Amino acid sequence: MVHVVLVEPEIPQNTGNIARTCAATGSVLHLVHPLGFSVSNRYLKRAGLDYWHLVEVHHHPSFDEVCRRYPDRPFFFATARRGRRYTDARYPDGSFLVFGKETTGLPAELLEANAEQCVRLPQREPARSLNLSNAVAVLVYEALRQQGFPGLR
Repeated sequence: MVHVVLVEPEIPQNTGNIARTCAATGSVLHLVHPLGFSVSNRYLKRAGLDYWHLVEVHHHPSFDEVCRRYPDRPFFFATARRGRRYTDARYPDGSFLVFGKETTGLPAELLEANAEQCVRLPQREPARSLNLSNAVAVLVYEALRQQGFPGLR
């Protein structure tokens, strides 16, 4: 199993698309507030289509709360600029894949404090980053590939 953590996501369509990925893979979705939209937003629901009932969603008031609730789990922090390639990391069952908001990513101090757990998707310059929902899909499927795609056909 994989856990996807979105820290203060801003764009409802991205979160809806990520929810759809979680539904298709059995991944758990964690939303860290504040959100840049209402969970009743029609764009969020439309992007998730009719998959919302298949997603286990947890809401958290802060990222610190996520860490307190899951102290012994492996965390990996997605970033566009630092860390090892995502394919060089090993994602055990129960891994938490952490992603920042679309406009700024994860806070620099969080990345610095967890430098050994930072992973990145290689990309060419001058591209800033991939779309959040695309980055989540790539990392989720790599983690599940390493685990042998448990429960997937």
